[in-house]
Amino acid sequence: MGSDRWISESLRPTRLVWETGVVLSPLGNDRPSTGASDAPTGSFPGLLLSHDGSPPGVVLDFGRELHGGVAFRVGTASPGGPVRVRIRFGESVTEAMGQALCQQVCSVEPGRTYELGATGFRFVRFDLLDDATFARLDHVRALLVCRDLEFKGAFRCSDERLNRIWQAGADTVRLCLQSHLWDGVKRDRQVWVADMHPAVMAVNAVFGELAVVRESLDLVRDETPPTQWMNGISAYSIWWILIHRGWYLHHGDRAFLERQRGYLRGLLDHLTSRIDGEGRECLDGWRFLDWGSCGDDAAIHAGMQALLVLGLEAGAELFEDMGEPDRAMGCREAVARLRRHVPAGVTGKHALALLVLAGFADARVSNREILGRDPCRGLTPFSGYSVLQARAQAGDIEGCLELLRRYWGAMLDLGATTFWEDFDPAWAEGAVSIDRLVPEGYRDVHADGGRFFHQAGPQPLPCLVGRADRVAERQRPGDHAGRNRVSGDSGRATPGRSGLGRGKLSHAPGRGPGATRERCRREGREPGTGD
Repeated sequence: MGSDRWISESLRPTRLVWETGVVLSPLGNDRPSTGASDAPTGSFPGLLLSHDGSPPGVVLDFGRELHGGVAFRVGTASPGGPVRVRIRFGESVTEAMGQALCQQVCSVEPGRTYELGATGFRFVRFDLLDDATFARLDHVRALLVCRDLEFKGAFRCSDERLNRIWQAGADTVRLCLQSHLWDGVKRDRQVWVADMHPAVMAVNAVFGELAVVRESLDLVRDETPPTQWMNGISAYSIWWILIHRGWYLHHGDRAFLERQRGYLRGLLDHLTSRIDGEGRECLDGWRFLDWGSCGDDAAIHAGMQALLVLGLEAGAELFEDMGEPDRAMGCREAVARLRRHVPAGVTGKHALALLVLAGFADARVSNREILGRDPCRGLTPFSGYSVLQARAQAGDIEGCLELLRRYWGAMLDLGATTFWEDFDPAWAEGAVSIDRLVPEGYRDVHADGGRFFHQAGPQPLPCLVGRADRVAERQRPGDHAGRNRVSGDSGRATPGRSGLGRGKLSHAPGRGPGATRERCRREGREPGTGD
């Protein structure tokens, strides 16, 4: 029924990526401290940074995406006062080497241990800032913070690439299960309802019933009156209903559903009022479907039309089960009005997939003519969940598996250990892995993708249902004990506490109409010209 136990684990660096003016020195030349922060014997060698005219720096790789911070002990340092060290966290080498989103300057003194950061990262860069100074950093390690969760679901098949994709999806979602179910552990670290949908489907399949999901759904509900839109985006209030339907079908939590009764009444009344006389949705607020549909008004309308049908159908099912047949009938009558208007000429994959799922478009025809053609084009990790469902509905299981290999697998080929918010496989052409420095003449995939280094938690399981004879092996609870920790075999965890703050829902960086205009300004284009 969830877990309030936390892993707070110390992980050593796996390799030194880059250095200038740094000497690796053996530990033990100074008397170690005896406090609880001491690292275990055999830690990474001490890093002696000496500023003798050129600024020294080093980039360390911890081997996989983590959530937490970094700790180190200062063995020796210049006398006469604190020495300033800058620490930069990156999800790629390029980010750690440049304008990292999370960075800070720390004044350090010998004999003390420092713990810094609360972000998503794999790489950490240390720089000594003051002239004519030195400092030796001992016992450098990452501090992993995540929930101690049992894997209740598992996946195995003969294709190791699919196995790695499944595990990366599970690890992505697990890192996002922090104080609430966040959209990502680095940038926003907040509850975005649409992002929650594929993540909750993954939670259902991998971890089962978790209290943090209920708490996240209640958080956004309590901050949004039913006549307003969750996160300021009309589609997100519909995703909230769809999450509740999926959660109820998976877990049968009637008491939790009953607590939503009053809010569902008001929200569904508000949604049914947003249908015009011709049966078209007229949802207001920020009309956002996903990043791949930005600027395509026809695709956005088609997706909204389909989502509204799906949301009202879900509402009808929930009210029927809660013993309110009149309200269930009202939702179905609204759906009948919406079906009088069928969006035409839709080529966007996400919008078309939603039309298939809502019964507006034929699954086999849509798959043959659009979804299965150039399948990675126009896809995002978020929209991929609906696209996989629609293609599976068309019976194209082999096409779904190949899409998983080509799209999500391409992120793994570039060094990802968790999945990204946005991705285009074309970025990989001439690019190097995120765990390498970018040589002259090669593309910087981090700069090309820009926004995508941010965990979204895509869930690639639905298209595998029904293939247990040839592809998937579902295991009983307890059969997955070897993967109960993100850190694998790097050491056993002891329960700790998160110390993480509660995420707010409004005015998040990088979202909303104002943020869209700002992104357009940085990218040198006008709003509404694509994303």
